[in-house]
Amino acid sequence: RHTKTAPLPTYDEVLVCTPDTEEEEVELIVRRALSSDSQNQKIYCLLGAEKLAYKVSKQLESHFFRLLQSSTVPDYRFIIFCNAKAHNSYVITAFDTYKVTIPCYSMTEIQAYLSTHLKVPCGTAPVAQAFEEPYQQNVKFVFSDQAGMGR
Repeated sequence: RHTKTAPLPTYDEVLVCTPDTEEEEVELIVRRALSSDSQNQKIYCLLGAEKLAYKVSKQLESHFFRLLQSSTVPDYRFIIFCNAKAHNSYVITAFDTYKVTIPCYSMTEIQAYLSTHLKVPCGTAPVAQAFEEPYQQNVKFVFSDQAGMGR
């Protein structure tokens, strides 16, 4: 459901998939989504699930349907995002019966939504002020080839 006040997902709700994503990571997010603790209105997401290796995709399917059968959560929230053009993805085939096309929003609508949720609050720690930009967003991605070396 689209609302302007809905919060952004937290770190434990989203798994960004790559060809290197491991089975354990996928199983963990499926367990979170289908556990009885998931009644806290969180929405668990796999982003770019079409990038998962075949073996991991098969395990995703296996874990999901096995846990779904034993779950007592009637209204779990678990979304798998895939590129619609990735026709050779096992994930797309395995979950085809659950496929839903999401509405497209304009770039302006997306930017307006993000600007309301990514503002640095007054009096924040100096780290948030390290990036001097007009929008004062408090989310930045820093990538490094070595673990712990993102500066």
